[in-house]
Amino acid sequence: MAVIDPTRTWAPLEQRLAVTTSERQRVVLNAVITHMKAEAEPDLDGLMATLSPKPDYHFWNAGQDVGPKGTEGVRAYYAAFVESRSNILEYTLDRLVVDDDCLVTEGFLKQIYPGSYAAQIGIPVDDESADYLIVFRQLILWPVDENGLIQGEDSYHSGPSSITKLSFDELPQEYIDMVHTPAT
Repeated sequence: MAVIDPTRTWAPLEQRLAVTTSERQRVVLNAVITHMKAEAEPDLDGLMATLSPKPDYHFWNAGQDVGPKGTEGVRAYYAAFVESRSNILEYTLDRLVVDDDCLVTEGFLKQIYPGSYAAQIGIPVDDESADYLIVFRQLILWPVDENGLIQGEDSYHSGPSSITKLSFDELPQEYIDMVHTPAT
């Protein structure tokens, strides 16, 4: 059975949307749901269409902001993200807060990484030819502008809380198709 189901990432947002009566908060929720689904596809143009004209990302790592800035910086970040083949993810939320200007999500971000990519970015793995489930504790603030576009992400994470080598039968089909199926 696959260890990740990407649809569980946006399911809590869709549940909140179903009971939210504030039109502005519905706009905020829809912006992030659309963004999450485009990221899972991956649909780079669809993903970029959810962002404001000058997105500003803040990824806080060891007290330093390492997030991409501006449209081209963010596009390059997402293109590299897709290229890394680590876009198969599930964000299991423990907390979801929405107001008229921002959505806040907190929980465990689970991603499958090819071992070679995990090693390249400094995650300690013992077999670069294997696939790994990497879990992070993460909090993201998603500010949304007056036009319903995401202004960026302010992300805080713990670093890996677990690193698990996966067997082939634990991999989701979309990951197998992307990583383990030869190109035709």
